[in-house]
Amino acid sequence: MAAPASSAPSQTHTASKPWYRQLYFWVLTAIATGILTGWLWPSAGVALEPVGTTFVAAIKMLITPIVFLTIVAGIGSVDSLGRVGRVGLKSLAYFQAGTLVALLVGLIAVNVFQPGAGVHAHPGDLHLQGDAAQYVKDGQGQSWWHFITDLVPESAVGAFAEGNILQVIFFSVLFGIALKAVGPIGEPVVDGVTRLSAVIFKILHYVMLAAPVGAFGAMAYTIGKYGVSTLTSLGQLIGLFYGTSAFFVIVILGSVTALLKINIFRLLRYLREEFLLVLGTSSSESALPRLMTKLEGLGVRRDIVGLTVPTGYSFNLDGSSIYLSLAAVYIGQATDTPLGITQQLGLLAVMLLTSKGSGGITGAGFIALAATLSTVGTVPAAGIMLIFGIDKFMSECRALTNLAGNSVATLVVARWERVLDTAHVNAVLHGRSPAIPAAPEEMETSPTPSGNLSKAQPAGALDSP
Repeated sequence: MAAPASSAPSQTHTASKPWYRQLYFWVLTAIATGILTGWLWPSAGVALEPVGTTFVAAIKMLITPIVFLTIVAGIGSVDSLGRVGRVGLKSLAYFQAGTLVALLVGLIAVNVFQPGAGVHAHPGDLHLQGDAAQYVKDGQGQSWWHFITDLVPESAVGAFAEGNILQVIFFSVLFGIALKAVGPIGEPVVDGVTRLSAVIFKILHYVMLAAPVGAFGAMAYTIGKYGVSTLTSLGQLIGLFYGTSAFFVIVILGSVTALLKINIFRLLRYLREEFLLVLGTSSSESALPRLMTKLEGLGVRRDIVGLTVPTGYSFNLDGSSIYLSLAAVYIGQATDTPLGITQQLGLLAVMLLTSKGSGGITGAGFIALAATLSTVGTVPAAGIMLIFGIDKFMSECRALTNLAGNSVATLVVARWERVLDTAHVNAVLHGRSPAIPAAPEEMETSPTPSGNLSKAQPAGALDSP
């Protein structure tokens, strides 16, 4: 059930706030201050860990209810359950194609630049310890079909309590379909879900006021704990990963948005606050609620946003896919393990499965990598110790690339459904005020004219401090 659109006259541009009141300015300042604090006073930086983790915990506290309410409201607003299934299948098809391309890009990059050549690490000298050992143990326990068997929660309450997004999505879709199937009896519940969503997003607004503090604490801890020298010890691999991810976002995703007649750089600028939030907290989850609101602000239909974005956090991990192919082949190169084209294609086939369903899990990248190496058996799993020290810095790039990939995926699915008003999207990206997207049936019968943009914010829109 879509929120009513405002009848206020449209505006050409949003009223711009002073730069010192913009959220992205304060988050960026906090990140820079955190880096300096961790560099100059490492012990103080390490002591600030609770500041960052507490903020991320506050965001995670709201993610499962937001995912549930958004999916249920989205399904409840459509006029046909067939539309829900169609959107879901199209999303999964695009996710799989995106994952394959990301894996191939990483595979090509690591073979061209060969950052592991010359390391000559002997597998027998690598001993798993600490968190790395636990990640490998968890990875060895993961079968290639684990994301299917883990889909169904043992209890609905447990899925919410554990913060398992994939299981929450499964329950939410079932709940939304059942709610739609009961007909008029469920309409008051849909209305209640929409109203409750506004309350949850208001709570999120309060939490987001602490975003600069959380970013400061998280960045100070990262630099204080691991040190700036960690960035240079395996600088070639880090640089290759960041460069490959940038290529994927600008060239691959940029080509996709160009087909949609949307400028990738304007889209990234529109989402700058979300990117800075992810950069500061090292968690793509911290930006999930705001990302959904921003995409609705572009005019993307609520049911498409509600289904595509949360599902993408488990199935459309472009940054994690690039990391997997880079890291696996790097370890092979560093341990002098011969990997021909056949072995590498075998790794890629396994990664298509092990990369799924791990979104939101601590150490998800390492667990997926360990699961891949354990399944194939060609590359020694103990080799992950070679990159364990820099994984924290690589996780930043994984999260940023995942965020960009899911943003583009949502626009693609909306276009695939023929409900993406490109003129409206570009108007918003050029500074026009976002508008509340129309209900699905309204968008199909009378698309919003690109020149008539409401100045109303989407439900739960977040104001910058």
